[in-house]
Amino acid sequence: MTAPPLLRDGPQDRPRRGPLAGRDFRLLWAGESVSRLGSAITSVALPLVAVVTLDAGPLAAGLLSAAGWLPWLLFGLPAGVWAGRWPRRTVMIGCNLASAALYASVPLTAALGLLTLAQLLLVALLAGTAAVLFGAAHQAYLPELLPPEDLTAGNARLQGSASAAQVAGPGLAGLTVQTLGAAAGLLADALSFLVATAALLLIRGDRGPAPAPDRAPMGRQLREGLAFVRRDPYLRPLLRYGAAANFALAGYQAVAVLFLLDEVGVPPAAVGWLAATGALGGLLGAALAGRVTRRFGTARGVRLTLLTATPFGLLLPLTGPGARTALYAVGSVVMVAGAVLANVVLGSFRQRHAPPALLGRVVATSMVANHATIPLGAVAGGVLGEVLGLRSTMWVMVVLLVLCGGALFAPPLRSLRDLPTGPGRGVGGGES
Repeated sequence: MTAPPLLRDGPQDRPRRGPLAGRDFRLLWAGESVSRLGSAITSVALPLVAVVTLDAGPLAAGLLSAAGWLPWLLFGLPAGVWAGRWPRRTVMIGCNLASAALYASVPLTAALGLLTLAQLLLVALLAGTAAVLFGAAHQAYLPELLPPEDLTAGNARLQGSASAAQVAGPGLAGLTVQTLGAAAGLLADALSFLVATAALLLIRGDRGPAPAPDRAPMGRQLREGLAFVRRDPYLRPLLRYGAAANFALAGYQAVAVLFLLDEVGVPPAAVGWLAATGALGGLLGAALAGRVTRRFGTARGVRLTLLTATPFGLLLPLTGPGARTALYAVGSVVMVAGAVLANVVLGSFRQRHAPPALLGRVVATSMVANHATIPLGAVAGGVLGEVLGLRSTMWVMVVLLVLCGGALFAPPLRSLRDLPTGPGRGVGGGES
């Protein structure tokens, strides 16, 4: 068979120089970094608009948060099918433009005195829907830009940008709200989506043509994606780990602020800085992902990381006044570093392992399972906080998080040095 011609500036031109050698990936990374920063600002600015501008109460704030997550339950699985039917970059551009228009509508109607809570809820719901479809298309698009050997490095850079945004975003949101008003933060996010769209439009090529769209009925495609994940011996334990870990993470994060304020006695001004230490750990985990997997292998490296990093989460409920406050910072940094490193490696494996025609559906199935447990974990954390107390709830959730890593020690993962390196291939990498 004749090999396809090399595309200009494609990954084939840089087999050993990493993803940053390609102009197209640099554009995607730059655009996504700006967009992530805007979204981090919105995570603070949107509830502030509801509380400050519309005098919303706790119930309204809770509904606003739920509206952003609800689309994962409603549209997560169909999004995988849609992402396989349409050109993925086109889907991403459309989602960015829709999100920009939605967030820009808030400061516009606020300036006109027409903003309502119903509009905020609708914006959160529709923007969340756009985020679901964008996420499915984005995960499936990256393998079109990068060869398999560069996926881990590419995902590490994208995860690093997301963690950096979580560090810088709340501070920028506070500055924006203080100087320009709460609604101005949403305008900044709208502009960030336009920057990301411009970056996507400047991408010239990819690694090759995307798989031919599957026009089979929606129901059959959904069943095929679910069946592939259910039968695959590698994806099943990864799905269990991701769902359980997100449940535990959301559970302790739901009470973390109250724990620091009421149990530890941290001043309100310092709570935000302590909460941001986890994002610093995310930067560390993303930076170390490539080194760890090269040294120990992809499967063994994740297992060793979870064994050594996740138990640091047990420092969180030991946090106390004075010098013991440092326990929270150390525990958060190391624990989140391990979680993000695992996400980078396992997400890259999923992109390589799923057949191209099923990639969007496999990604969407995994993302739905992982995201669906976040609101459940948050509710569980709140209920346990009322029943058991804040410190006891922290203990329950971090112990659960430590135990979650056991899913990656189930066969066949426990005997592997490396995860399989291609679609549907058998066990690779040898025994531990």
